Amino acid sequence: MSTGIVVDTSVWIDFFNQPQSPLTLHVQNLLRDRRVVLVGMVLAEILQGIKNSKEALLVRQSLERLPYLETTREDWQQAGELSASLRRKGQTIPLSDLIIGTMAIREGLEIFTTDPHFKKITGLTIHQPIKSN
Repeated sequence: MSTGIVVDTSVWIDFFNQPQSPLTLHVQNLLRDRRVVLVGMVLAEILQGIKNSKEALLVRQSLERLPYLETTREDWQQAGELSASLRRKGQTIPLSDLIIGTMAIREGLEIFTTDPHFKKITGLTIHQPIKSN
């Protein structure tokens, strides 16, 4: 069975704003295959960038049917400890992305993102779309 994938905000922005982009087309395939999992942090990040109520309704309707993963106390603890560990090495990653990454690791999910700092999270599998020639 195919693994689930958390689609990060950076990819959703492309999805909603560029309907024919390669990222959008790949997300459409993932949605069709029922592989996309939504987390609250991504939902909140998407909704904070919405410009009007019509757009908000479209986005909410598009996302409401997706499987949803709740954040646990352990996720917050892991994200905080991971942040402290990375900071000791001179690396800073936004807490929001640490939470997303921690949840994906806990559930054995991949993350589909364009943000390079996710690569700094040990144990996180970054989804790589298969490129056709």
